Amino acid sequence: MMLVALALLIWIAMWVLNVRLATGENANTRTIGLLVPAIFGLTILVVWELLVRGLAVPLVILPAPSHVLSTFLSELPTLWLDLQQTFLKGALSGYIIGCGAAFLTAILVDRYDFLKRGLLPVGNFVAALPIVGTAPILVMWFGFDWQSKAAVVVVMVFFPMLVNTVAGLQETTAMQRDLMRTYGAGYWPSLTKLRLPAAMPFIFNGLKISTTLALIGAIVAEFFGSPTMGMGFRISTSVGQLALDMVWAEIVVAALAGSAFYGVVALVEKSVTFWHPSQRK
Repeated sequence: MMLVALALLIWIAMWVLNVRLATGENANTRTIGLLVPAIFGLTILVVWELLVRGLAVPLVILPAPSHVLSTFLSELPTLWLDLQQTFLKGALSGYIIGCGAAFLTAILVDRYDFLKRGLLPVGNFVAALPIVGTAPILVMWFGFDWQSKAAVVVVMVFFPMLVNTVAGLQETTAMQRDLMRTYGAGYWPSLTKLRLPAAMPFIFNGLKISTTLALIGAIVAEFFGSPTMGMGFRISTSVGQLALDMVWAEIVVAALAGSAFYGVVALVEKSVTFWHPSQRK
Protein backbone atom coordinates (compact mmCIF):
# COMPACT_ATOMS: atom_id res chain seq x y z
CA MET A 1 0.00 0.00 0.00
CA MET A 2 3.02 2.26 0.27
CA LEU A 3 3.16 2.54 -3.52
CA VAL A 4 -0.56 3.36 -3.69
CA ALA A 5 -0.14 6.13 -1.10
CA LEU A 6 2.89 7.45 -2.98
CA ALA A 7 0.88 7.49 -6.20
CA LEU A 8 -1.85 9.51 -4.50
CA LEU A 9 0.66 12.02 -3.10
CA ILE A 10 2.36 12.45 -6.49
CA TRP A 11 -1.02 12.99 -8.17
CA ILE A 12 -2.04 15.69 -5.67
CA ALA A 13 1.36 17.41 -5.82
CA MET A 14 1.45 17.49 -9.62
CA TRP A 15 -2.17 18.65 -9.74
CA VAL A 16 -1.36 21.61 -7.51
CA LEU A 17 1.75 22.39 -9.55
CA ASN A 18 -0.17 22.33 -12.83
CA VAL A 19 -2.92 24.56 -11.43
CA ARG A 20 -0.34 27.13 -10.34
CA LEU A 21 1.44 27.01 -13.69
CA ALA A 22 -1.81 27.28 -15.67
CA THR A 23 -3.12 30.23 -13.63
CA GLY A 24 0.14 32.08 -12.99
CA GLU A 25 1.46 35.26 -14.54
CA ASN A 26 3.26 33.39 -17.34
CA ALA A 27 0.33 31.05 -18.08
CA ASN A 28 0.01 32.23 -21.70
CA THR A 29 3.67 31.71 -22.64
CA ARG A 30 4.69 28.94 -25.02
CA THR A 31 6.91 27.29 -22.40
CA ILE A 32 4.08 26.93 -19.89
CA GLY A 33 1.75 25.80 -22.67
CA LEU A 34 4.10 22.87 -23.37
CA LEU A 35 5.08 22.22 -19.76
CA VAL A 36 1.55 21.76 -18.37
CA PRO A 37 0.50 18.86 -20.67
CA ALA A 38 3.97 17.30 -20.36
CA ILE A 39 3.72 17.26 -16.56
CA PHE A 40 0.18 15.89 -16.75
CA GLY A 41 1.19 13.09 -19.11
CA LEU A 42 4.23 12.09 -17.06
CA THR A 43 2.14 12.14 -13.89
CA ILE A 44 -0.35 9.71 -15.42
CA LEU A 45 2.48 7.34 -16.39
CA VAL A 46 4.10 7.48 -12.94
CA VAL A 47 0.80 6.98 -11.11
CA TRP A 48 -0.11 4.15 -13.50
CA GLU A 49 3.23 2.42 -12.79
CA LEU A 50 2.90 2.77 -9.02
CA LEU A 51 -0.72 1.62 -8.90
CA VAL A 52 -0.11 -1.43 -11.08
CA ARG A 53 2.85 -2.48 -8.93
CA GLY A 54 1.27 -1.53 -5.61
CA LEU A 55 -2.00 -3.36 -6.33
CA ALA A 56 -0.23 -6.29 -8.06
CA VAL A 57 -2.44 -6.01 -11.13
CA PRO A 58 -1.94 -9.05 -13.40
CA LEU A 59 -0.19 -8.49 -16.72
CA VAL A 60 -3.19 -9.80 -18.66
CA ILE A 61 -5.35 -7.06 -17.09
CA LEU A 62 -3.07 -4.02 -17.30
CA PRO A 63 0.70 -4.04 -17.86
CA ALA A 64 2.88 -1.38 -16.25
CA PRO A 65 4.26 1.39 -18.49
CA SER A 66 7.80 0.06 -17.89
CA HIS A 67 6.72 -3.33 -19.22
CA VAL A 68 5.09 -1.72 -22.26
CA LEU A 69 8.28 0.29 -22.90
CA SER A 70 10.39 -2.85 -22.65
CA THR A 71 8.16 -4.63 -25.16
CA PHE A 72 8.16 -1.57 -27.41
CA LEU A 73 11.96 -1.46 -27.55
CA SER A 74 12.40 -5.21 -27.98
CA GLU A 75 9.77 -5.45 -30.73
CA LEU A 76 10.77 -2.38 -32.74
CA PRO A 77 11.38 -4.31 -36.01
CA THR A 78 7.92 -5.91 -35.80
CA LEU A 79 6.27 -2.62 -34.85
CA TRP A 80 7.96 -0.87 -37.77
CA LEU A 81 6.70 -3.48 -40.25
CA ASP A 82 3.20 -3.15 -38.80
CA LEU A 83 3.39 0.64 -39.09
CA GLN A 84 4.44 0.40 -42.72
CA GLN A 85 1.63 -2.00 -43.57
CA THR A 86 -1.15 -0.15 -41.75
CA PHE A 87 -0.20 3.50 -41.83
CA LEU A 88 2.07 4.06 -44.83
CA LYS A 89 0.26 1.67 -47.17
CA GLY A 90 -3.33 1.48 -45.98
CA ALA A 91 -4.13 4.67 -44.07
CA LEU A 92 -1.99 7.17 -45.97
CA SER A 93 -2.90 5.95 -49.46
CA GLY A 94 -6.59 5.84 -48.58
CA TYR A 95 -6.34 9.29 -47.02
CA ILE A 96 -4.81 10.82 -50.14
CA ILE A 97 -7.27 9.11 -52.50
CA GLY A 98 -10.33 9.81 -50.33
CA CYS A 99 -9.56 13.44 -49.53
CA GLY A 100 -8.48 14.17 -53.10
CA ALA A 101 -11.63 12.63 -54.55
CA ALA A 102 -13.79 14.46 -51.98
CA PHE A 103 -12.18 17.79 -52.87
CA LEU A 104 -12.81 17.32 -56.60
CA THR A 105 -16.35 16.14 -55.93
CA ALA A 106 -16.98 19.20 -53.76
CA ILE A 107 -16.02 21.43 -56.68
CA LEU A 108 -18.55 19.62 -58.88
CA VAL A 109 -21.20 19.80 -56.16
CA ASP A 110 -20.61 23.52 -55.82
CA ARG A 111 -20.74 24.00 -59.59
CA TYR A 112 -23.89 21.98 -60.23
CA ASP A 113 -26.78 22.45 -57.84
CA PHE A 114 -28.49 19.15 -58.69
CA LEU A 115 -25.46 17.29 -57.31
CA LYS A 116 -25.77 19.18 -54.05
CA ARG A 117 -29.40 18.17 -53.73
CA GLY A 118 -28.84 14.56 -54.76
CA LEU A 119 -25.36 13.62 -53.56
CA LEU A 120 -25.12 15.17 -50.09
CA PRO A 121 -28.15 13.34 -48.62
CA VAL A 122 -26.76 10.07 -49.98
CA GLY A 123 -23.39 10.99 -48.53
CA ASN A 124 -24.88 11.56 -45.10
CA PHE A 125 -26.53 8.14 -45.31
CA VAL A 126 -23.31 6.38 -46.32
CA ALA A 127 -21.31 8.23 -43.65
CA ALA A 128 -23.70 6.85 -41.02
CA LEU A 129 -23.03 3.23 -42.01
CA PRO A 130 -21.01 1.37 -39.32
CA ILE A 131 -17.45 0.53 -40.30
CA VAL A 132 -17.79 -2.96 -38.82
CA GLY A 133 -20.45 -3.59 -41.47
CA THR A 134 -18.71 -2.09 -44.49
CA ALA A 135 -15.15 -3.23 -43.73
CA PRO A 136 -15.75 -7.00 -44.23
CA ILE A 137 -17.47 -6.30 -47.55
CA LEU A 138 -14.60 -4.15 -48.82
CA VAL A 139 -12.07 -6.73 -47.63
CA MET A 140 -13.86 -9.37 -49.69
CA TRP A 141 -13.98 -7.07 -52.71
CA PHE A 142 -10.38 -5.83 -52.68
CA GLY A 143 -8.54 -8.72 -51.04
CA PHE A 144 -6.67 -9.12 -47.77
CA ASP A 145 -3.71 -6.84 -48.50
CA TRP A 146 -3.44 -3.08 -47.93
CA GLN A 147 -5.71 -2.21 -50.89
CA SER A 148 -8.84 -3.23 -48.98
CA LYS A 149 -7.73 -1.15 -45.98
CA ALA A 150 -7.20 1.83 -48.25
CA ALA A 151 -10.72 1.32 -49.61
CA VAL A 152 -12.16 1.38 -46.08
CA VAL A 153 -10.22 4.58 -45.35
CA VAL A 154 -11.55 6.17 -48.55
CA VAL A 155 -15.12 5.47 -47.46
CA MET A 156 -14.46 6.88 -43.98
CA VAL A 157 -12.73 10.12 -44.98
CA PHE A 158 -14.61 10.94 -48.20
CA PHE A 159 -17.81 12.40 -46.79
CA PRO A 160 -16.37 14.39 -43.85
CA MET A 161 -13.96 15.98 -46.30
CA LEU A 162 -16.74 16.56 -48.85
CA VAL A 163 -19.11 18.22 -46.36
CA ASN A 164 -16.40 20.50 -44.96
CA THR A 165 -15.21 21.57 -48.40
CA VAL A 166 -18.74 22.28 -49.66
CA ALA A 167 -19.44 24.33 -46.53
CA GLY A 168 -16.19 26.25 -47.01
CA LEU A 169 -17.02 27.13 -50.60
CA GLN A 170 -20.20 28.80 -49.33
CA GLU A 171 -18.29 30.92 -46.82
CA THR A 172 -17.85 34.04 -48.95
CA THR A 173 -20.43 36.81 -48.63
CA ALA A 174 -22.75 38.02 -51.39
CA MET A 175 -20.90 41.35 -51.43
CA GLN A 176 -17.58 39.64 -52.08
CA ARG A 177 -19.06 37.59 -54.93
CA ASP A 178 -20.72 40.68 -56.41
CA LEU A 179 -17.38 42.47 -56.31
CA MET A 180 -15.76 39.67 -58.31
CA ARG A 181 -18.55 39.90 -60.87
CA THR A 182 -17.97 43.63 -61.24
CA TYR A 183 -14.39 42.78 -62.17
CA GLY A 184 -15.75 40.52 -64.92
CA ALA A 185 -14.57 37.33 -63.19
CA GLY A 186 -16.39 34.14 -64.15
CA TYR A 187 -16.92 31.04 -62.06
CA TRP A 188 -13.41 29.61 -62.23
CA PRO A 189 -11.51 32.87 -61.55
CA SER A 190 -13.86 33.55 -58.63
CA LEU A 191 -13.28 30.04 -57.38
CA THR A 192 -9.49 30.20 -57.45
CA LYS A 193 -9.06 33.84 -56.41
CA LEU A 194 -11.79 34.19 -53.78
CA ARG A 195 -13.77 31.14 -52.75
CA LEU A 196 -11.04 28.51 -52.43
CA PRO A 197 -8.82 30.74 -50.26
CA ALA A 198 -11.82 31.56 -48.07
CA ALA A 199 -12.63 27.82 -47.81
CA MET A 200 -9.14 26.81 -46.66
CA PRO A 201 -9.98 26.75 -42.91
CA PHE A 202 -12.90 24.42 -43.65
CA ILE A 203 -10.82 22.26 -45.98
CA PHE A 204 -8.09 21.85 -43.38
CA ASN A 205 -10.70 21.09 -40.76
CA GLY A 206 -11.83 18.18 -42.93
CA LEU A 207 -8.22 17.12 -43.48
CA LYS A 208 -7.49 17.12 -39.74
CA ILE A 209 -10.63 15.15 -38.92
CA SER A 210 -9.69 12.65 -41.63
CA THR A 211 -6.21 12.02 -40.16
CA THR A 212 -7.66 10.22 -37.16
CA LEU A 213 -10.41 8.52 -39.18
CA ALA A 214 -7.86 7.16 -41.64
CA LEU A 215 -5.76 5.40 -39.03
CA ILE A 216 -8.79 4.07 -37.17
CA GLY A 217 -10.31 2.76 -40.40
CA ALA A 218 -7.12 0.99 -41.48
CA ILE A 219 -6.66 -0.68 -38.06
CA VAL A 220 -10.28 -1.81 -37.78
CA ALA A 221 -10.28 -3.14 -41.35
CA GLU A 222 -7.36 -5.42 -40.49
CA PHE A 223 -9.52 -7.19 -37.91
CA PHE A 224 -11.51 -8.71 -40.80
CA GLY A 225 -8.62 -10.02 -42.84
CA SER A 226 -4.96 -9.13 -43.28
CA PRO A 227 -1.60 -10.63 -44.20
CA THR A 228 0.53 -11.63 -41.21
CA MET A 229 1.45 -8.05 -40.40
CA GLY A 230 -0.29 -4.81 -39.59
CA MET A 231 -1.32 -3.00 -36.43
CA GLY A 232 -4.88 -4.30 -36.42
CA PHE A 233 -3.71 -7.85 -37.13
CA ARG A 234 -1.13 -7.65 -34.34
CA ILE A 235 -3.63 -6.28 -31.83
CA SER A 236 -6.23 -8.98 -32.57
CA THR A 237 -3.71 -11.84 -32.43
CA SER A 238 -2.00 -10.47 -29.30
CA VAL A 239 -5.34 -10.21 -27.51
CA GLY A 240 -5.98 -13.86 -28.35
CA GLN A 241 -2.56 -14.74 -26.92
CA LEU A 242 -3.16 -12.56 -23.81
CA ALA A 243 -0.03 -10.56 -24.74
CA LEU A 244 -1.43 -7.26 -23.49
CA ASP A 245 2.01 -5.65 -23.42
CA MET A 246 2.21 -6.03 -27.21
CA VAL A 247 -1.30 -4.63 -27.57
CA TRP A 248 -0.30 -1.54 -25.61
CA ALA A 249 2.91 -1.21 -27.64
CA GLU A 250 0.82 -1.14 -30.82
CA ILE A 251 -1.48 1.44 -29.20
CA VAL A 252 1.56 3.61 -28.46
CA VAL A 253 2.69 3.33 -32.09
CA ALA A 254 -0.79 4.23 -33.32
CA ALA A 255 -0.97 7.22 -30.96
CA LEU A 256 2.44 8.51 -32.04
CA ALA A 257 1.69 8.04 -35.74
CA GLY A 258 -1.74 9.65 -35.47
CA SER A 259 -0.42 12.62 -33.47
CA ALA A 260 2.45 13.15 -35.90
CA PHE A 261 0.08 12.94 -38.87
CA TYR A 262 -2.31 15.45 -37.32
CA GLY A 263 0.60 17.73 -36.40
CA VAL A 264 1.96 17.77 -39.95
CA VAL A 265 -1.46 18.74 -41.35
CA ALA A 266 -1.83 21.42 -38.65
CA LEU A 267 1.59 22.88 -39.53
CA VAL A 268 0.66 23.00 -43.22
CA GLU A 269 -2.62 24.68 -42.28
CA LYS A 270 -0.76 27.30 -40.25
CA SER A 271 1.48 28.18 -43.21
CA VAL A 272 -1.39 28.24 -45.74
CA THR A 273 -4.02 30.07 -43.63
CA PHE A 274 -1.67 32.47 -41.83
CA TRP A 275 -4.08 35.30 -42.71
CA HIS A 276 -7.04 33.75 -40.88
CA PRO A 277 -7.96 35.13 -37.44
CA SER A 278 -7.62 31.65 -35.88
CA GLN A 279 -3.89 31.67 -36.72
CA ARG A 280 -3.15 35.10 -35.32
CA LYS A 281 -1.53 35.40 -31.92
